[in-house]
Amino acid sequence: MLINKTKEEVIVAKVKIAKKLWERLKGLMFENVGSFNYALILELPKETKKGAAIHSMFVFFPFDVVWLDSKRRVVDKKSNIKPFTATPIVPKKKAKYIVELPAGKAKSIRAGDLLEWK
Repeated sequence: MLINKTKEEVIVAKVKIAKKLWERLKGLMFENVGSFNYALILELPKETKKGAAIHSMFVFFPFDVVWLDSKRRVVDKKSNIKPFTATPIVPKKKAKYIVELPAGKAKSIRAGDLLEWK
């Protein structure tokens, strides 16, 4: 479960965590839009801007992304990322976690919010 602790609200009920390199590299590529009803959390080895960049090549649907620092505070957010965008999308600040969500699920999330997952 992904929770916005700042606002005491559930964002999505299901969470998948990508800790291994291959899981992080794959991200949402080749995922079926019908089965994407969860938050995909990519845990990076360290806080970084460049290493937290994403793309949407081979992602067949729009999605939202939220970047968190090591304390799980939101440092940046992009909504409705279009499919097959090759240009890297880089967060404004260093991030330790990347949270990919179904389009529209990050609507109420703001910079500085604290997110938690179980």
